[in-house]
Amino acid sequence: MNKETENYALVVDDEPKVRALIAQILERDGWRVTMCSSAEEAIELISVYPWQIVFCDVVLGKTDGYEVLRRFSSECPKAQFILMTGHGSAAGALDATAIGAHDYLSKPFNIQQILEISRELLNRLASGHDPDGASDGPQTGYQSDLGLIGNSPEFVRCLKLVGRVAPTELPVLISGGSGTGKEVVARAIHKRSPRAEKPFVPVNCGAIPIELIESELFGHAKGSFTGADRERPGLWEEADGGTIFLDEVTETGPQFQVKLLRALQEREIRRVGSNKNISVDVRVIAATNRNIEEEVKAGRFRQDLMYRLNVVSIELPSLRDRREDILLIANHFLERQGKAKTRISPDAAKILEAHRWDGNIRELENAILGALAVADDIIYPEHLPTKLAAAPLSPRIDSVDATAVVESVISSGNILTMEKMEGLYAAAVLEHMGGNKQATARLLNIDRKTLVRMITRAGELKTEEMSTTPAD
Repeated sequence: MNKETENYALVVDDEPKVRALIAQILERDGWRVTMCSSAEEAIELISVYPWQIVFCDVVLGKTDGYEVLRRFSSECPKAQFILMTGHGSAAGALDATAIGAHDYLSKPFNIQQILEISRELLNRLASGHDPDGASDGPQTGYQSDLGLIGNSPEFVRCLKLVGRVAPTELPVLISGGSGTGKEVVARAIHKRSPRAEKPFVPVNCGAIPIELIESELFGHAKGSFTGADRERPGLWEEADGGTIFLDEVTETGPQFQVKLLRALQEREIRRVGSNKNISVDVRVIAATNRNIEEEVKAGRFRQDLMYRLNVVSIELPSLRDRREDILLIANHFLERQGKAKTRISPDAAKILEAHRWDGNIRELENAILGALAVADDIIYPEHLPTKLAAAPLSPRIDSVDATAVVESVISSGNILTMEKMEGLYAAAVLEHMGGNKQATARLLNIDRKTLVRMITRAGELKTEEMSTTPAD
């Protein structure tokens, strides 16, 4: 069989068990797999085969997986590159996809994730649909964004999309509640775009009076209205060559929406009171905390403008939907205030994780700043805002009916081992916690790996997870 009729896969990881597991899964799917343990070996192998898929660890010694990705993007662009890491983060997912990775996996990952990636690519190859290969975006290195803290699956999925759209010129609409970090994400898109060296101009449309927003954005000619004693360019021109961020775009009025639509369609503007059109090259990122489709149905927002802005839609999850990130973000705020040695007590941590956070990340930041003003080296519940400290801890582990679990087993006539019973109870708590393994492990006073092992041995975990412990 020649090279052109085989499907070639490369697995790069310094952990033998991880390498072997991925290789075994791929070989069962019909891939011809080559394994290596270092970035240097992987780079030497670039031209050996026409690679179609590469699984590569991030931490590999002196040379990291990002450098391997850059080399493959340049020399073997058709290879679908999957970065893997034991220190997964949403920011890492963003950077990996922004510089050309097909996907980004956090360890421990499950077998099904590998199979889905493998079979998606095999189906595309079988249909004659050539994979797109790596992105043509800017080949920048890993960039850390102070506001992109977290590793919850919801946030990682969101920032994978951010990374893929960043190198393009497509308009983006970011939706999410107030305080979810829409401007931080918009800046991250700009930073990873070909326009990164040009201006990023944020505009809070909701804070500008309706009668002034056109002049503020598009500028005005001298004498166009009372007080216009000179010609003034607007923010749109200020963003020329770069990115303009229209925050709360659904707060604008219908007359301005017509002119905004024209600016997007024609890529030119006209200052208020002028009869001269000005060509301006900007990328538009818009944001809203409303449901834009509902705004269109209610007649408050133009449908044609929505289609222009909503080419790519990114919905940021609320903080209560990514509870495993709450303490990470809280500790980030401590570090940013120069208080990295200040700790959050276990009781205070439970309160933070249980709160609804209707104000999202902004509310959490205010809570931490307020606590720092009155705490010493440890933040206790009494240091948190009154409405947080007074709230009951929820969900509680004692709300899981342990008696019901035991009685259901005994009534079935089966006497189980303690190992099986522990696994059944752990599975019940996990279900009660909405599948959040990290929060479940904390409530049970065990680590996450022990939780997974208990439930797996009891036969209660439906998705098989890797049992290896990554070094990185």
